[in-house]
Amino acid sequence: MKVYLVEDEPLARDELAYLLRRTRKVDIVGEAETAEEALRGIADSAPDVVFLDIQLSEASGLDVARRLQRLERPPAIVFATAYDEHALQAFDLDAADYILKPYDEERIRQTIDKLSRRLEAASQPGGGSAAGGGAAHASAAPGASAPSRTGKLAVAVDERIMLLPVGDILYLASEEGKTRIALADGKAYVSAEPLVAFEQKLQGTPIARVHRAFLVHVDAIAEIQPWFHSTCTLILRSGDKVPVSRTHLKELKQRLGW
Repeated sequence: MKVYLVEDEPLARDELAYLLRRTRKVDIVGEAETAEEALRGIADSAPDVVFLDIQLSEASGLDVARRLQRLERPPAIVFATAYDEHALQAFDLDAADYILKPYDEERIRQTIDKLSRRLEAASQPGGGSAAGGGAAHASAAPGASAPSRTGKLAVAVDERIMLLPVGDILYLASEEGKTRIALADGKAYVSAEPLVAFEQKLQGTPIARVHRAFLVHVDAIAEIQPWFHSTCTLILRSGDKVPVSRTHLKELKQRLGW
């Protein structure tokens, strides 16, 4: 597996290179500190995978990733960063993985094992491009939202990325600027992202805005109870109650054919 490293901190780059070589599955074909150096080097070396620091000193790794996606055979991208605040953006860019600093050897090994399996699968007849979408990306039109590509919503929770099936979501609620996502199995996850961000990501799915503080999966609605001033309350199949504001009642009626 040909790997290219883009990291502007020499010590961090050396550590990552050391851990990657210990897997005995990679050939590091190049390293770069800047975005422009990386773009030239990647175009010349055609790696299978690029380990890309999100926060380069003079550019955003996210912007570099967008430019790499324009290549005829884009490499798989593994984002690396000391913070998890860009995790959802990384998944929107179809990242193969997202690892946090300081690097953990077992985590690096897991990433390489996963990429090896994908590259091997892509090399089989009908498997698609080994370097691009067939290897480490879902097959979809560039720029498609995560739910429309995979049926799952990527949610950053602490230092993890949870991939939640859209069909399992009951509702999303705004709580003090954060978002709580309630699932049909009784579990709930809290994300630092605001509700409006999830509303944008979930466009085109059965999840709709019903209140300034709530999004609801319309298939989870079991009953509608009229309330005061032309509003109503939704009773979900879980027994949870969600208010509907007058502002969003018309849209909900259209969704339900009510």
